[in-house]
Amino acid sequence: MFAPSFVTQPIGVPAIMRRVMLALLPGIAAYVWFYGPAILVSLTLASVTALAVEAAMLKLRERPIRPFLSDYSALLTAWLLALSIPPLAPWWLVVVGTAFAISVAKHLYGGLGNNPFNPAMIGYAVLIVSFPVQMTHWLAPHGLAQLDLDLAGQLAYIFGGQLPGNAVLDALTTATPLDTLKTQLHLDRAVADIFGLPIYGYLGGKGSEVVALGFLLGGLYLLATRIITWHVPAAFLGTLFATAGLFYLIDPAHYVAPLFHWVSGAAMLGAFFILTDPVSGPTTPRGKLIFAAGAGFLTYIIRVFGGFPDGVAFATLLMNICVPLIDAYTQPKVYGTKGGGR
Repeated sequence: MFAPSFVTQPIGVPAIMRRVMLALLPGIAAYVWFYGPAILVSLTLASVTALAVEAAMLKLRERPIRPFLSDYSALLTAWLLALSIPPLAPWWLVVVGTAFAISVAKHLYGGLGNNPFNPAMIGYAVLIVSFPVQMTHWLAPHGLAQLDLDLAGQLAYIFGGQLPGNAVLDALTTATPLDTLKTQLHLDRAVADIFGLPIYGYLGGKGSEVVALGFLLGGLYLLATRIITWHVPAAFLGTLFATAGLFYLIDPAHYVAPLFHWVSGAAMLGAFFILTDPVSGPTTPRGKLIFAAGAGFLTYIIRVFGGFPDGVAFATLLMNICVPLIDAYTQPKVYGTKGGGR
């Protein structure tokens, strides 16, 4: 028997997770094109670690393993974390961050559906605070590095810390466009002069701006398939744009144009894939707008005035704390109660 055409069939968790991971592929493809295959190694390491730790935690909690391993939630957390850390990060850094995200940020609170914080961003926060040096060695895009490593060379460094010949790590890596901008501004250089550096392209960093557009393309797919709603991406990107635009209008010599913040760092990844997490985010449309607007504002403040080059992770976690309060004040009135109905 077929269901009536006007009845919509709910999409299960595995199908949703698969579609979100599919939407990440354009950004990952751009990543590989501009920076090499190292990111694929990080994604594989994170995926294997996530599945192993997920199975171990389910075993300890005496929960069925197969249904939870096949819902793809652990894999999605692994992918989001791997895409947030440097692709040449040593293997143990990926393993530690992923294991912490799954075991503590997810299962310590009761598993999928119960975690108040985004697990991938918890893993990132632990890594950036505990291992700041390793978390700042980002690969330079092809054509800008003094030395380009093939897959074998990248594997040798990730698993053994070995570089060919007398090469040094600085020949392969560079500061991110956001970090470079902040450092140069502290040296009293004007934005126009800073953007003349080879690392910058048309809107943001060379390579990274195309990666951001890849995640934007994936985000539009999620919107088109109704996996996410427009509220979070629009409020986050809109607030980030408005805040950056205000500072840019006040002093364009020391603050960059708003579009730079859209295509730099994890802005697009955060707008469509991180902040849209239905578990650690608000449940109401108005609550989503408030939540994402707060994250957009905090992202800009941390980027420009904080001690970290990007602010998406910490902005997400700070707003996660506010979710119960946001939900409490944005729930619609119940019909028949005071203030409900007409």
